[in-house]
Amino acid sequence: MSTALPAAVDLREVGLRDGLQLEAPIPLEAKLEILDAVAATGVRRVEVTSFVSRSAVPALADAEQIVAELDRWPGLEFSALVAGLGGARRAVAAGMPNLEYVISVSDGHSLANARRTTEDAVAATADIARLAHDAGGLCEAILAVAWDCPFDGPIPIRRTVEVARRAVGFGVDRLCLGDTIGTTVPGRLVTLVEAVREACPGVQVGVHLHNTRGSGLACVLAAVQIGVTQIDAAVGGLGGCPFAPGASGNIATEEVVYLLEGSGVATGLDLDRVLDAAAVVERAVGHDLPSNLYRAGGPPRPRSVTPAG
Repeated sequence: MSTALPAAVDLREVGLRDGLQLEAPIPLEAKLEILDAVAATGVRRVEVTSFVSRSAVPALADAEQIVAELDRWPGLEFSALVAGLGGARRAVAAGMPNLEYVISVSDGHSLANARRTTEDAVAATADIARLAHDAGGLCEAILAVAWDCPFDGPIPIRRTVEVARRAVGFGVDRLCLGDTIGTTVPGRLVTLVEAVREACPGVQVGVHLHNTRGSGLACVLAAVQIGVTQIDAAVGGLGGCPFAPGASGNIATEEVVYLLEGSGVATGLDLDRVLDAAAVVERAVGHDLPSNLYRAGGPPRPRSVTPAG
């Protein structure tokens, strides 16, 4: 494994979708306040909502309403997660052409998350990719439980690789490997990313990591060491999958920025503004955030000390 680091990475802020989906619903106005704070950080890409069952994920039932407000931030690239063709049609009809289609690599998680097998989910990929492309957008396949499933256990590498290969064959533009329950570690991450790259040459492979067991930031570093430049993170470290028992928060955007900028990798984000956005999120959700950096504050700065006496 190379220890060379890329000059820059492209972080995608997923707090408005993955971060909020387990929370009690908050008003649209509060989400727009979060989005305004997130836009001020310098981030380029934002996963803004998901078009899924309103009853299953009530926190994101206002997907159409939030998409209708996105013209306020013309400099950002927005995307939305969908779990099937119906959600994809809703998204495109609402004016959201950039789709993230989630495919659970295991049948156990796929049945819990979308009430269908992995095979059925893969079979729908071509129609969803075509819908996005016809609307002028991109389709990214998010491979959930790419390493481990809470129902089926460890996922064989060949299974994840085959799902990735078929998704690309059906027309997706990008891939993202999801550590949905936060179990992977650097060595396993590198092995799977490299296997997927070999099977899908020329296709960008990103990572979506959770910090459930404390290895999230170590996996970020391992990913960038092998040239991964597409990384998902959520302000404050909120998040988790409602259909994966034990899943907890995403890696925190501020912690990724602190790690990478301190290692000489540009993120384009202003750490102070990210911490400001985390404060907005904390007020909106009404409870403490899991991010260690948010609690501790940014790096120490010189300050004057008044001599005693």
